[in-house]
Amino acid sequence: EIHSRQKRNKPKEMVYYLTCIDPSYIVYVGKHKEENEDLIKYGWPEDIWFHVDQLSSPHVYLRLKEGQTIEDIPPEIIEDCAQMTKAGSISGCKLPRVAIVYTPWSNLKKTGSMDVGQVGFFKDNLVKKITINTNKDIIKRVEKTRREEFPDFAKLRADRDQELINKNKKALKEKQVKEKQDALDKQKQKDLESYSDLMTADYMVSNQRDGSKSAAEYEEDFM
Repeated sequence: EIHSRQKRNKPKEMVYYLTCIDPSYIVYVGKHKEENEDLIKYGWPEDIWFHVDQLSSPHVYLRLKEGQTIEDIPPEIIEDCAQMTKAGSISGCKLPRVAIVYTPWSNLKKTGSMDVGQVGFFKDNLVKKITINTNKDIIKRVEKTRREEFPDFAKLRADRDQELINKNKKALKEKQVKEKQDALDKQKQKDLESYSDLMTADYMVSNQRDGSKSAAEYEEDFM
């Protein structure tokens, strides 16, 4: 019972939020490897994960905008995230030049045999790599924006998923309403065309009947 209470009262993990050159993007970093575990578990499909290649480093996440893919990330945004990843690496920050890997969160592979904070990849071809030199101006600019927060990542992910479900339901309902209206409009147009064809046929029959009368018969009609 004590263990269950402690588990329920477990404090939220602390993360750092950073503001890159475009403040409309969300960038966040786990403070320790324990926080990284929550980030790995509760990341979003819109998240891009950054790490120093072959060295220990923080897990830096960039949240993409709706409809964006990893191919759409502006170079300056990638550079900001890469510089902060390098700056947070105990070994990498001492080197003038390092390689940074980045990949979609959904490509991160976590197994029970891995150490805390350690990950692999499902598909290596989804991993991109860039090599950067230390840029102190970028590091200084972004570092000034660092702020500590204690988000509930499980709740944030659940809220995000529910919002997506609601959005998809709304889109489906709107699609069904449109399809129903389109079907009604199509039937209405079909009925109008059928009516028009009927009227044309009646008109032709009427003309044919009129044309069958002789001149004498026409004269009798007017007498």
